[in-house]
Amino acid sequence: MSSGNRFSLVSLFLGIALCRLTHGNQVVLLDTTSVLGELGWKTYPINGWDAITEMDEHNRPIHTFQVCNVMEPNQNNWLRSNWISRQAAQKIYVELRFTLRDCNSIPWVSGTCKETFNLFYHETDEAHGVKFKPAQYTKIDTIAADESFTQMDLGDRILKLNTEVREVGPITRKGFYLAFQDIGACIALVSVKVYYKKCPFTLRNLASFPDTVPRVDSSSLVEVRGACVDHAEERDTPKLFCGADGDWLVPLGRCVCSVGHEEIDGSCVACHPGFYKAYAGNIKCSKCPPHSFSYGEGAAICRCEKSFFRADKDPPTMACTRPPSPPRNLMFNLNDTCLMLEWSPPSDTGGRRDLTYNVQCKRCGPEPERCQLCEEELRFLPRPLGLTNATVAVVDFSAHANYTFEIESLNGVSDLSSFPRQVAVITISTDQSGPSLVGALKKDWASPNSIALSWQQPEQTALPILDYEIKYYEKEHELLSYSSTRTKAPSVIISGLKPAAWYVFSVRTRTPAGYSSYSPKYEYETTGDSSDMASDQGQVLVIVTAAVGGFTLLVILTLFLLITGRCQWYFKAKMTSEEKRRTSYQNGHVPFPGIKTYVDPDTYEDPTQAVHEFTKEIDPSRIRIERVIGAGEFGEVCSGRLRTPGKKEIAVAIKTLKGGYVERQRRDFLREASIMGQFDHPNIIRLEGVVTKSRPVMIVVEYMENGSLDSFLRQHDGHFTVIQLVGMLRGIASGMKYLSDMGYVHRDLAARNILVNSNLVCKVSDFGLSRVLEDDPEAAYTTTGGKIPIRWTAPEAISYRKFSSASDAWSYGIVMWEVMSYGERPYWEMSNQDVILSIEEGYRLPAPMGCPVALHQLMLHCWQKERSHRPKFTDVVSFLDKLIRNPSSLLPLVEDIQSLPESPGEDMDYPMFISIGDWLDSIKMSQYKSNFMAAGYNTLDSVARMSIEDVRRIGVELIGHQRRITSSVQTLRLQLLHEQEKGFHV
Repeated sequence: MSSGNRFSLVSLFLGIALCRLTHGNQVVLLDTTSVLGELGWKTYPINGWDAITEMDEHNRPIHTFQVCNVMEPNQNNWLRSNWISRQAAQKIYVELRFTLRDCNSIPWVSGTCKETFNLFYHETDEAHGVKFKPAQYTKIDTIAADESFTQMDLGDRILKLNTEVREVGPITRKGFYLAFQDIGACIALVSVKVYYKKCPFTLRNLASFPDTVPRVDSSSLVEVRGACVDHAEERDTPKLFCGADGDWLVPLGRCVCSVGHEEIDGSCVACHPGFYKAYAGNIKCSKCPPHSFSYGEGAAICRCEKSFFRADKDPPTMACTRPPSPPRNLMFNLNDTCLMLEWSPPSDTGGRRDLTYNVQCKRCGPEPERCQLCEEELRFLPRPLGLTNATVAVVDFSAHANYTFEIESLNGVSDLSSFPRQVAVITISTDQSGPSLVGALKKDWASPNSIALSWQQPEQTALPILDYEIKYYEKEHELLSYSSTRTKAPSVIISGLKPAAWYVFSVRTRTPAGYSSYSPKYEYETTGDSSDMASDQGQVLVIVTAAVGGFTLLVILTLFLLITGRCQWYFKAKMTSEEKRRTSYQNGHVPFPGIKTYVDPDTYEDPTQAVHEFTKEIDPSRIRIERVIGAGEFGEVCSGRLRTPGKKEIAVAIKTLKGGYVERQRRDFLREASIMGQFDHPNIIRLEGVVTKSRPVMIVVEYMENGSLDSFLRQHDGHFTVIQLVGMLRGIASGMKYLSDMGYVHRDLAARNILVNSNLVCKVSDFGLSRVLEDDPEAAYTTTGGKIPIRWTAPEAISYRKFSSASDAWSYGIVMWEVMSYGERPYWEMSNQDVILSIEEGYRLPAPMGCPVALHQLMLHCWQKERSHRPKFTDVVSFLDKLIRNPSSLLPLVEDIQSLPESPGEDMDYPMFISIGDWLDSIKMSQYKSNFMAAGYNTLDSVARMSIEDVRRIGVELIGHQRRITSSVQTLRLQLLHEQEKGFHV
């Protein structure tokens, strides 16, 4: 084709739209369509490629390169670009747009015409002007057109534009050249674009992520950590992953707006005046609570108005409050010796609910302005300060006195106010009805342990004297304590004194109006020994006086209890269950003497108090989490190391509370820790401590290398001796004995909840379903709901939801069966309903293969229907110890029993059957009745001699059914032998 024909293609290119889709994740290194001047590319040889530049209709240059030397053979025409800086690229993309003519449409063309061209590149650190050397260039690819044009297309002015993209990388030098080789094609290179891809700057979850270049390996992602935007802080580390195509993938973590700022359109904006935000998070600013304000922007808390306050423990979301007004309607009622003060709550509580009252008493003389604080002997029930109820009882007040009581209302902000507090005042006089003083106290006689006193009655009294109260104490111990007694007669014998000791006495009277003041103090001494006692006449007087005094004391005590009870009954009624629990505990009242008593965390008003009391807070910096080993109900379970100052670093398991929890979930999560923290036993999982003051919340326990007992046994089926298995059972029983002695019921004892360490020590764990027993050893905890593990649970717990140590003993029998069967599922594939019905009908699990008779007898003992007949864990530990000390007792196996060893405890009643049909019904295998009858098995004796081959021979094909029937045959054989032995003894 002539050069004229070649150049005639240019006008066609001018009509081609060169717009292209540009992605935001591309960084363009070269685009020939955007170069305004000459490109300056080199051609080798000179007459090979032709550079043609024309202007389009928008007066923009179009740079094209054409070659069409198809008439001449052995073409080798090269076009080389200028040096291109790679910038941050590791992999580059070359986009070519070109047209190519079909060789068949060119007349008189020989076989030298080609329809492809080659693309090369060469890396260098800088541009060079040396002679072009094709050998230095590396081939990228051979480029072929998807569509080519013909002569007819030229006539119709239709050209078919091809676009091809090739990847090059990794690029390691600072820049590179591109080269195009023509070997005899008729082509026009319309545009060349070179670019690399990046993940562009973006904002996600209030975090900014910079431009990031992907890795050359398209299968790997680049992890990029984001930076929180202004006024935001990390909640979880924000991350994005940059993909090979320049797309951001897998967003993790987030930032949240700091206090005083809220999220608006992806940024954190300061709260407007009158609004605030007290906590970091993606929540909106809130309007200031009542009686508070914020004038500036970005307020974290609203300030209280004048005369309003916020207590230290009040959250920022709470309205500001003020002290309350004084109490109203103050009244009194003088009843016998008890003065009752009552009042109504203040009309203005200040906007708070933490209302309390203080009572102050003043005793005034004839002149009202001369008042002093009441004597210490005046008593308030329950107390004078911090009252929560609008009533108080006053006892032990004196006659002939004026009392002024001031009652003030307080709340959580009363101490913050500088204004004087307002009080309600009432004055009570006891002048007109008060009792009189008695005469001098005389000692009638003394002995080493007693002193007899008497006194004169007051000559005139306005009211009858109810009794006398005598207060006394040892002179040397005046400041430590004193004693008192009462009598109706004007005499008394004080006994229980020390020999040859001085005592101080005073007396006062009691009338319906109250007490008088105490008489002056009198000092008397007891005698040294019995020889100093008085004459026979004096001894007779002692006996008579003691008899009268005893009767008088009985009457006085009765009246005292009645009168005091009228004043104090309502205070006792207000004792909470928590106070009772603490009182019982402090008084040393425990259900099992000598053993620490378990305290149920649910009895605490604030569950976090139980956590603080029974657990140890661990600094999270001392914990190193190494790997995730499982998932629990509340979050992940990890293994790691705990470093304790001065001690060796230990392996631990760490339970974590997953994010996004609510307070109830946090409380339930930590409840188990407050339970475990009370236990200290080698067969109970040990709590190392908790992390509650930072996130995530964690429970740290000792690490048990071999995991749960059921899976451990399944992994090591048949690997242990019988003695080793009994040792495991002994450890579990010892841990359960410890829990039972503490008054504690586990409720979910199963092999899956027993953990095993590297020394095969078994430890009881998982206290999620546990409950405490009351003092009554026969008491059982009754639940109101929740799931019950049917296969491990005693019948009374299934039917009536009553749990006790006896129901734990039933569960222990199932654990024994699991251990001896190496983790087999109890009751196999039977449904839960079938298990319940079978147990009710008397069915019990048969002995596993290789199980000693003694152990299966203990299982059956644990599975007694009457819970009082089941063994205590103390008995279980003792029995297993005997077996361990006498290994020969474990030799007789159930499957080859010849005689029975001694039973573990009382004689056991085994469920016996009348017919083969009854026996098959009990094990849920009634569908094989006809098989047994047809094979000639008509008696239980004949069935007891069957082997596994016999069972298969009669037509039992399912393996599970074969195993169940064979195991039950072994149990039946044991029962028949047991019955024969009982008959022999008879």
